[in-house]
Amino acid sequence: MSPQGMVSGCKLVAVLMLWLGPGATVKHTGGAHAAERQEDNTHRSVDLEEVVFVIQSQRNSYHAHRAGQRKVEILQQAAELGKGSPVVLLLHELSEYDGDWSILPALPHLSATYGHSASWFFFIEEETRVRLSALLHAINRYSLQKEWFLGKRLHDKEASIIHHYAFSEDPSSFGYPDPAAGWALSTPLLHRLAARVQHEHLKSDFTIDLKHEIALFIWEEGCGPKLTAVPEFCTEARDDCITTFTTYLPYCGDPVAKKDVFVAVKTCQKFHSERVPVVKATWEKDASLLEYYSDAADASIPTINLGVPNTERGHCGKTFAILRRFLSKAVAKADWLLIADDDTLVSLPRLRRLLRCYNPKEAVILGERYGYSLVQNGYSYTTGGGGMVLSRVAVSLLLSSGCGCFSDDAPDDMVLGRCFTALRVPITHSPLFHQARPEDYPETLISSQQAISFHKHWNIDPVAVYKHWLQDTQPRNEL
Repeated sequence: MSPQGMVSGCKLVAVLMLWLGPGATVKHTGGAHAAERQEDNTHRSVDLEEVVFVIQSQRNSYHAHRAGQRKVEILQQAAELGKGSPVVLLLHELSEYDGDWSILPALPHLSATYGHSASWFFFIEEETRVRLSALLHAINRYSLQKEWFLGKRLHDKEASIIHHYAFSEDPSSFGYPDPAAGWALSTPLLHRLAARVQHEHLKSDFTIDLKHEIALFIWEEGCGPKLTAVPEFCTEARDDCITTFTTYLPYCGDPVAKKDVFVAVKTCQKFHSERVPVVKATWEKDASLLEYYSDAADASIPTINLGVPNTERGHCGKTFAILRRFLSKAVAKADWLLIADDDTLVSLPRLRRLLRCYNPKEAVILGERYGYSLVQNGYSYTTGGGGMVLSRVAVSLLLSSGCGCFSDDAPDDMVLGRCFTALRVPITHSPLFHQARPEDYPETLISSQQAISFHKHWNIDPVAVYKHWLQDTQPRNEL
C-alpha cells in the first residue's frame, strides 16, 4: 500500500471513532507514533508481578523439557531478585490447539486471562536467557498507557520472496523482531491486537515467517506502531544485555550415526543433468544411505523409478511412495528419514547433531514449520523445500492411519501436515531449515546460525552457497 493509502486507512479509523463517540469501546493509540507524543502523568515503575513471560515452547518432549527448564530458571531468578514473581507460561500448554505457535490465535486468551493484571507480555525462545533486573530497568522507560512493540530489530537487505516482496522500494524501512532476543508487547497494544484477531479476517491464510508477519499485523498498514528497537535485547552477550541466546543447535551428545539417517532425494528426468550433480558435488558424500527417486530410471546416477509420473506441482504421490519404500525390506532399516528436493542443500553432519536431541521412538516430524489458516483452526506443516525429517515411528503411524493424497500432484508437505494434525502428532520446528536461499534472510540472522538447509538454485552458485553456509571447516569424526 502507498503512504497515501496508509494515511487514508488511519483517517478512516479516526472518523469511525469520532462517529461512535466518546463512549465507544474502539481504542486505537498506535497510529503514526502518536502514542509517543502523548503526555503521560501517571508514569510508575513496574515490578515483575506485572510481566507475563511466554516461552515459545513446542509439544515435542525435548522442547517441552527445555522450555520447562527455562521457566524454572526465570522463577528462581525472580525469587533471588525479590521484586515479585512474574507469570511464566509455556506456549504449548495454553490450549490443546497446536496452532498457538503462530501467536495470533493465543492473543485473545492472553488478553482475557492476564491482561487485567499485566503491564507487559514478553515472548522468548526456549534458549533465550533473561536478566530480570535489566528487563525491569528497560521497560520502565516506557509509558504503561501507550502501545509499545519492543525488540531487537531485523530488516530485509533486499526484497524477499518469503515476505512476498513487501517494501520492495526500501526493504530496510520495515523492522521486525529477532525472536532469539525476545520481544515485548505492552498490554494496551495486546488488548487491541486480541480484539482484531477475533473480528478481522487476515489477508493471507498462510503463516510463513512468523516474526515478519507479526510485525506486519501490529503495524497495520501504518495505523499501528512499528517495532521500537531496544539495544539491550541481544543475542550475543554484552554487559548491558537484557537477553542473550545460546543456539538453535544444542549439544545433546554425539551425533546420531550415519546409518541411522536414510536420505531420499526427489528428482525428475529433466533435472538429472542440472541438479543432481550439485547434490553429488556437495552433500551426498556425508550420507551412507541415500537414494534418488525419479520418473525415469538412470543407472549412471542411479535413480529409482517408483512408478509415479512426474507432476509439475505438488509431489504427494511420489512422497508417499518414498514413505512406503522406507518401511519396506527393499532398503536398510534406519531410525530417521530425510526427504529433500534435488535443489535443496543440506548439512548432514549438523542434522545428525540436531537429531541426537530427539527420541527416535517418538512420532517426530521436523523441519521449517509453516501454517495454513491457523487463526481459523487450521493446521501446520513442515515445508518441503527446506527438507522434511520423519522418525520411523511417525512414518509407520501415518501409513497405518490410511491418511493420504487426494491426487498425485497434491502438495506433499501440506498433506503430511494435515494428516499429522489429524493424528495429533505435533510439527516440530527448527529455524535451521530454510525454504529459500540465504539471500532471502537477514544476514545478521543466518550468520549467527549453524544452518542445516537452504533451498532453490536460482540466481546463485549452489556449490559456493553450500561451501560458505553449510560446510563445516573443521573436520569431524564420522560414525
